[in-house]
Amino acid sequence: MAWTVMIHGGSGAMAPGRLSAAEEQGAAAGLRAALAAAAALLEAGGSAVDAVEAAVRVLEDDPHFNAGRGSVFTWEGGIECDAAIMDGRDRRAGAAAGLTATRNPVSLARAVMRDTPHVLLAGAGADAFSRARGAEQAPPDWFATPERRRQLDEIKARPDLPFDSGMKYGTVGAVARDSAGHVAAATSTGGLTAKRWGRIGDSPLIGAGTYADDRAAAISCTGSGEHFIRMGLAHELCARLRLAGATPDAAADAVLAELGQLGGKGGFILVTPRGEACWRFNTPGMYRGRIAADTPAEIAIYR
Repeated sequence: MAWTVMIHGGSGAMAPGRLSAAEEQGAAAGLRAALAAAAALLEAGGSAVDAVEAAVRVLEDDPHFNAGRGSVFTWEGGIECDAAIMDGRDRRAGAAAGLTATRNPVSLARAVMRDTPHVLLAGAGADAFSRARGAEQAPPDWFATPERRRQLDEIKARPDLPFDSGMKYGTVGAVARDSAGHVAAATSTGGLTAKRWGRIGDSPLIGAGTYADDRAAAISCTGSGEHFIRMGLAHELCARLRLAGATPDAAADAVLAELGQLGGKGGFILVTPRGEACWRFNTPGMYRGRIAADTPAEIAIYR
């Protein structure tokens, strides 16, 4: 059975002419590196969970994306990272929210799944668990980039703008189907620029921004998290596949249309245990890529 991987690096206001050539090339290189990391594991017989963690770790370390290094700033000028991972074999899941020093939040989410009886840890407790587990920590200046600081300053200087005006939802994610037919999903993010009051979006919420079920599909989302939470979007997609008998394309089209009707913006990637794969987004662009055992890597940014 052929393995398949799909990744995203966020959706949003990316459109031809808005990104510099260096930004386009840097993002594309990061996406290719993430696909290569996942593909190497799957080609060697690794699991879907191993693959999605590996892909997301690469994107977390790449400052072109809003996850790990390169995460956006909160209103107060700090960094708060969220991540989740889910195994479609038994629907085990782990997540962490509000991390302030963990270099690779997705790996901490996997530690929550593997080493605790819990699914979601947040805030000071999540940071304490990270230190206790010996997860690699990083100082604030490792996460910060000049472009993220500029974005924060721009938003704070224009409080009259809608909170998501011209925004890039730079969340990263991966879904995979391994050679045994199992699926997994992982998502990681720095959240929204200038977020306040401990805001948590859909990425670490199982069923909203991340979900995997061998009976249906693996999903990772990016976008205006509040809408994805209200819809339970990732689980909704799986329910349409498993219970309504919808095809992946039909389910994806219907859910994207509903997201738009609610005023939500963003996109998602999907892979089924049969290897069917698709992506959808209603923003000008979404960083995305895919590769399979019998298909070379494909990278795209714009529509």
